[in-house]
Amino acid sequence: MPGFKPVESSQHNAFLEDLRQLWTRKTTFIAAFSVTAILLHIVLRFGFHLTPDWNRIPLLATLVIGGLPMIFDLLVKLWKREFSSDVLGGISIVTSVLLGEYLAGSIIVLMLAGGAALESYALRSASSVLAALAKRMPSIAHRKNGGETTDVTLEQIAVGDTLVIYPHELCPVDGVVTEGHGDMDESYLTGEPFHITKTSGSNVISGAISGESVLVIRATKRACESRYAKIIEVMKESESKRPRLQRLGDQLGAVYTPVALIVAALAWLISGESLRFLAVLVIATPCPLLLAIPIAIIGSISLCARRAIIVKSPIVLEQIAECRTAIFDKTGTLTYGQPQLTEQINVDGFDGREILTLVASLERYSKHPLATAIIKAAGEAKISLLESTNVAEVPGEGLRGTVAGRKLLVTSRNKLIAMKVSGAEAIPPLAGGLECVIAIDHRFAATLRFRDAPRAESLSFIRHLGPKHQFQRVMIVSGDRESEVKYLAGQVGITEIYAQKTPEEKLEIVRNETAKAKSLYVGDGINDAPAMMAATVGMAIGQNSDVTSEAAGVVIMDNSLTKVDEFMHISRRMRIIALQSAVGGMAFSMLGMGFAATGHLGPVAGSVTQEVIDVLAVLNALRAAFPPKVIHDL
Repeated sequence: MPGFKPVESSQHNAFLEDLRQLWTRKTTFIAAFSVTAILLHIVLRFGFHLTPDWNRIPLLATLVIGGLPMIFDLLVKLWKREFSSDVLGGISIVTSVLLGEYLAGSIIVLMLAGGAALESYALRSASSVLAALAKRMPSIAHRKNGGETTDVTLEQIAVGDTLVIYPHELCPVDGVVTEGHGDMDESYLTGEPFHITKTSGSNVISGAISGESVLVIRATKRACESRYAKIIEVMKESESKRPRLQRLGDQLGAVYTPVALIVAALAWLISGESLRFLAVLVIATPCPLLLAIPIAIIGSISLCARRAIIVKSPIVLEQIAECRTAIFDKTGTLTYGQPQLTEQINVDGFDGREILTLVASLERYSKHPLATAIIKAAGEAKISLLESTNVAEVPGEGLRGTVAGRKLLVTSRNKLIAMKVSGAEAIPPLAGGLECVIAIDHRFAATLRFRDAPRAESLSFIRHLGPKHQFQRVMIVSGDRESEVKYLAGQVGITEIYAQKTPEEKLEIVRNETAKAKSLYVGDGINDAPAMMAATVGMAIGQNSDVTSEAAGVVIMDNSLTKVDEFMHISRRMRIIALQSAVGGMAFSMLGMGFAATGHLGPVAGSVTQEVIDVLAVLNALRAAFPPKVIHDL
């Protein structure tokens, strides 16, 4: 992106990225080639009834093209003394060739390549996150010099330059408003849920979205030093420190592989028959590990997708069950991210329902963020709106109009006091949240207070995290004001809070907590992205930001905490099913290995037995794709 280069990959990182992409392409090709070859073998054998010399050609091609590279990898792993399910799979390929079991060998090649491709997908790089950030940032700014405005690149902006921000544009740098009056949406960057009014002297931050008005600002920082650039830098640092955890199959294979090799070697040494060594390894082929676990994962990902839950990093399905600290952003996560009318304080002599009727009737002509909340409250109260006349909304002065013959003014407390409206001295003291005051026929009538209300399910969701999902600590880490965070925390039952935190501070808090225990971070804004990547599991709610969606391992498409609970249940069920299939399959295989080691099961019978075990393991793993009767407990 011209003029905006906070992220530059080193030659070393670029080389590693090239290797990763090459490996991903290679394993994907081998998997696709293996499927095609196995299908062609079946057609030649059963469709055309060709002799083994001919119908085995596709299988031999698979073993040469896919098997030989895997054998090389096997030798490398053995040299490094790494014993995993892949190592035993490589030995099994050699064994199958020596036994003439080319179909079994080709299937093993397919499973190894498919597992590697799945892992490459799960351990995606941060380049997509950084690209999404760069894509969102504008590449040019409108610099004003005298009466002339010209487009310049971000690197050409200097401190003190005068810039013009047109409606719905992103602010290119941090600065101060010098001309204009309007709103800006900073929610993705600060955690504040509302559009913030900007006028002469107001601070603006890069990445904020302008409202309906033109604003002129004076740059106080260069683009590379502004808030948005800092977030990208923090993102890069966070990504570079993100841990890479072992797959569940590797953890089980690290135990299973040495046991299988020892049993096979002892059978050979004690009996003196090399055939027993081969027979043991055939039945020890770790297909329950290579098949069942990926199938359970893919099935769970598919089930999540049908439930509006996008799993971007499959490894989080394994990790979420181990998380013991839950960290939540406030705005748009535990709350709806929209102001709601929470309190109406009426002056004696005025009827509350009449006030709401008059105000809502006038507010339907306003574009102010609080207007929607007032109209919604009137709808919930089943109030019929009246006709309004002489409606006027002057920026900074409030909304005026006449409703049912009565003159209304909706404005701020300071404006009402400055206008010396009768009864203004009775305005209640300031409280948390936002407010507007109402004057009817030049008399102070009411104060309306607004809060970013918690989601309907927030309280029950937070309460059940400990008993149902073994979370030991729950906290809020927010960029919002402390008074707002405390209010929300009290509403949902959270005692540990961190308020008014920058993305850098959020990241540091999450890192510290993750060092103590595996953590879940749930948020919805760009300011949450670095923290999401630092947590063991990062989860984004909604589609407010491409950046957040890229940074998260899981994206909840619906704005609902119930979906978060569904993901936890799907994950726990996936792990149970995967362990049932893998451990159960290995247990049957080890039983078969005992028969093979004692000479009661030959290589051919062992391969048939192993196929039966594989089918059972796969059938059980397929259950993960189908929804259970109970998918959440809220």
